[in-house]
Amino acid sequence: MKRTIRTTALTVGALIASLGLPAGTAHADPVAPRIDLRVLIVSDGGPATDAIAAELDTAGTPYTEVDLAQSGRPVIDAGFLADTVDGLPRARFQAVVLPNDNPFAANSAEMAALAAYEQTFAIPQVDAYTYARPEAGLQYPVTGGYSGSLDGVRAQVTAAGKAGPFGYLDGAVPFEDNSPDVGESYAYLSAPAAGADFTPYVDAPIPGGSSRGSLVGEYRHDGRRELVVTFVYNQYQQQFRLLARGIVEWMTQGVHLGASRNYFAVHVDDVFAGDDRWDTTLNCTPGDIDCPQGEGVANPIRMTPADVDHAVAWQTGQNFTLDLAYNGAGSVDQREDNNGADPLADRLIADRDRFRWINHTFTHAFLGCEQDVSVLPWRCATTADGGTSWVSRTAVSDEIAANRAWGQTAGLPLDNRELITGEHSGLKLSPQQPVDNPNLAPALADNGVTWLGSDNSRETGQRQVGPATTVPRYPMNVFYNAGRAAEQVDEYNWIYTSRAQGGSGICEDHPDTSTCLPAPLSTSTGYADHIVPLETRIDLGHVLSNDPKPHFIHQSNLAEERIAYPVLDGVLDGYKDLFADDTPVVNLRMKDIGIELRRRAVWKAAVDSGQVTAYRVGDTVTVQAPNGVAITATAPSGTRSGTADFGTAYAGAVSGWTASAGSPVTLGLPSGTPALSAAVRAKRQPATSGTPRTRVPAGVSEQVPFAPDN
Repeated sequence: MKRTIRTTALTVGALIASLGLPAGTAHADPVAPRIDLRVLIVSDGGPATDAIAAELDTAGTPYTEVDLAQSGRPVIDAGFLADTVDGLPRARFQAVVLPNDNPFAANSAEMAALAAYEQTFAIPQVDAYTYARPEAGLQYPVTGGYSGSLDGVRAQVTAAGKAGPFGYLDGAVPFEDNSPDVGESYAYLSAPAAGADFTPYVDAPIPGGSSRGSLVGEYRHDGRRELVVTFVYNQYQQQFRLLARGIVEWMTQGVHLGASRNYFAVHVDDVFAGDDRWDTTLNCTPGDIDCPQGEGVANPIRMTPADVDHAVAWQTGQNFTLDLAYNGAGSVDQREDNNGADPLADRLIADRDRFRWINHTFTHAFLGCEQDVSVLPWRCATTADGGTSWVSRTAVSDEIAANRAWGQTAGLPLDNRELITGEHSGLKLSPQQPVDNPNLAPALADNGVTWLGSDNSRETGQRQVGPATTVPRYPMNVFYNAGRAAEQVDEYNWIYTSRAQGGSGICEDHPDTSTCLPAPLSTSTGYADHIVPLETRIDLGHVLSNDPKPHFIHQSNLAEERIAYPVLDGVLDGYKDLFADDTPVVNLRMKDIGIELRRRAVWKAAVDSGQVTAYRVGDTVTVQAPNGVAITATAPSGTRSGTADFGTAYAGAVSGWTASAGSPVTLGLPSGTPALSAAVRAKRQPATSGTPRTRVPAGVSEQVPFAPDN
């Protein structure tokens, strides 16, 4: 959400003089200044400022970025930072993010302008990653401190951090250590400098001693406030993800546009049906099209009533609800083959209100092009004139309608606007089917479908398919054709080892999405030792990234050895160990996830195009957005929107969406909210000199796993 602001000739000194204020003094109430709800990010192209920008982007918080390496960039002077509007002095930015405590040359006019701006309007400054030194309120690391790797170190939120911006955490801030061959962190640990007004918020033990050193802390000096961060990070690393919310809340003093929550939803596909099983000898799945026709014997995996009991008990213990995507024909076939008996369906229907339910089509048929499976890989069949032969509108519609009717007869609590097609079929699928089945959209309209599940590994964004909006889902690397850990590992080895190691070579052919294992995993220990922790880390990373997209597994993973639960427990138990009770996992159904994603996209487009204005004057926030654009904001508990409470409680604040009719929306902050215009009467001091260049190790990139889907 970047926006360039044109500079003006007005200086802070001239502004202060025009208001009759002494130099170095903030404008005092009752004539409170206007503070625009926008963040200034001064970037050096490093991962730390990029990470903070990504956090603001995801939350929907507007910011302006100035790239120090870009030729022709705006000059950061008084006119760039402040002016007057309607007779009020205006601060254009509510917070400043710098790559370190002073990225400019010694005696820089730009740093002096920033310091004067921060003093005048009490604007907080974040030093995204800086060297520990007295100019940042800390002792040099050589004075009883430490500089080096923190891989695997368990940092801690201090009492001041818990009482302040990081109160949503339980206390621990573990640093990642994902590979012994990669340095994943670098930090400076040291104590506050003698006489410095410095409060550590997050610290860690100094190696080789009994003392602790600051990693994140607040330095108050010269009438300014700085959040000093002395470890490097990128936007994907867990240590940053845990602290990102607190960094934003600190620099905005808890009042900003945008919102952030931690989401987790899990869809279980193919319920009532059976999933074909991976053959560890043939290295394919008999009954599916990845096996040559006629090879192997299908041995489907299907849940039992005991598996339902386990799922119900697990949900109760985790305070979590699974979404079951069902295929009614699976039960119909079971009853036909067993004199009307289907104990699994009987148990699931008896416990139907314990789950959420999604239409997954009646028979799980492929609803795209007609498949020619006489060759591997399969291809789209063609018509006599050479065109693509498509599954008909009637066939697609019947699959949707028949499953809905079956579910309604069974009393399943459905939302008929939701649909997930088998294998996400009907939607475009490269390379065989590069476009949607043209009959899909009309069939969705025939059945009132407005939310359609899609595969996030194929399409990461939402789009329209006739009347429906897609909801991208993350495939979990727990395979549909595995009910036992040994089967999962065998197939995992086939996918993720080279041909020389006995694998398929898929990882060699697709290095952009897969990384080959150095050696095959043990079928007895590889699942628990490698796959579970890796998948847990990936999925927990999504949860910590304000990402509401659902994940999906299959009913086979809840059957037999129930191999999904170690991953699900890893995510949820790991989360509970990190977060306070007022920051729970948000568990939404698919429709509500779709609404959240769509609102965000509309909001982002309005912000990026400059159609949103927002500012604070005293205890009143005013936001204006185009008609039809819902407004999102975060504020202290007790904030009012008109006569009603604003938002819902989360992480010690309130946040949410409020409708906009194109007219200004005002939010009344509770009395006692920290005032951005609070008077600052400390003596002005010259800006500090430039920070020494700090070491920035290579960051860790998130990889999207290859996951076969059925």
